[in-house]
Amino acid sequence: MRILHTSDWHIGKRLLGRDRLDEQALVLDEIAALCESEGVDLVLVAGDVFDTYMPSAEAEDLFYEKIKKIAGEERAVLVISGNHDDNVRLSAATAVCESQGIYIYGNYGYIPKTGGGRKIYAAEAGTGHIVFAKGEEKIFCNVLPYPNEGRLKEDKNPEESFLDKMRRWMQAGQEANTQSLPSVFLSHLFIAGGSVSEGEREIDLGGARAVPLSLLPKADYVALGHLHRRQCFQNDVCYSGSILQYAFDEAGIAKSAEIFDLDAEGVHGRHRAFFGNGKQLVRLHANGVAAADELLRRYPDHYVELTLYVNEPLTSLQVKQLKEANGGLLSIIPEIGKEEGGRLAVSRRQLSPLELFGEFYKERFGQEPSEELRSLFLSVAEEADET
Repeated sequence: MRILHTSDWHIGKRLLGRDRLDEQALVLDEIAALCESEGVDLVLVAGDVFDTYMPSAEAEDLFYEKIKKIAGEERAVLVISGNHDDNVRLSAATAVCESQGIYIYGNYGYIPKTGGGRKIYAAEAGTGHIVFAKGEEKIFCNVLPYPNEGRLKEDKNPEESFLDKMRRWMQAGQEANTQSLPSVFLSHLFIAGGSVSEGEREIDLGGARAVPLSLLPKADYVALGHLHRRQCFQNDVCYSGSILQYAFDEAGIAKSAEIFDLDAEGVHGRHRAFFGNGKQLVRLHANGVAAADELLRRYPDHYVELTLYVNEPLTSLQVKQLKEANGGLLSIIPEIGKEEGGRLAVSRRQLSPLELFGEFYKERFGQEPSEELRSLFLSVAEEADET
């Protein structure tokens, strides 16, 4: 069975006040087209469908329009709620969606209906798992939407640690795989050592503490949402990343979906399908207004964050001039008297803890820290945050 993994659509999300619904619509159309061209059977959407608990009517309309298009005539789509989603609201239309091949896990305790006349259908389902069938082929999905006690209808137990809770929640779905079918674990959580974007906390991201890789349940593929940078760990544990660049530190980072085949032999043929739509973000630096004006005109189709090094505060006319040079200019960061020896000095206020650590390490040792060292830094920072 061929599977496409995507996540973090954040429908309705704005960038510094700029509406991006049109861009989101284009990328979701791309996903639908990819499903057709790649012969995808099952689409996994790993949470954060919307950007807020109360999405606008336009955002909800866009979701239902595009999810139906992605499902097509025969395909199945499995959606879970993320920390940005109202889990009850997201799953409100499940009874209608399932006849279209769309299965939503949000409201805890709900069990999707099985059967149906589509080529790919739910052959079995429970509160934490679902089995999809295509002829004689079957795929088992262990499903854990964004986890906390409130969403899972549990009282807080101070005698049970966070990791013990996670282990119990993850294993509950996996225990239903009594036939040892090829399996996927689909969830919305934070893996320790994951690389985050500016809009996310590096420690205790979104209220969910970091989960070590060793705690994940056994599966052929782990499809994750929560982190906006696409990244994969050992044994096909992957964040597909967000569908658009949603923060300026993602400038230059390509967005994509993961596509792979899964059968009795395991995962094979996994590859990235890149998106061509959505405006690119860029961070620019310039000495003075004249240089900034010239630089801005080189990026007419981008959203821009401009750090501007000047000797005195900007006037309203200068700001107007810069915005006229590029309509995508969303942020101006004036740095007064920050130029040193002709070299632009980026303010450390803009850097995350991980970026500050990288700068320190590079200055001290003359090279970038390794991924292992970056992961160790995050782990130590997490421990410090909990004390």
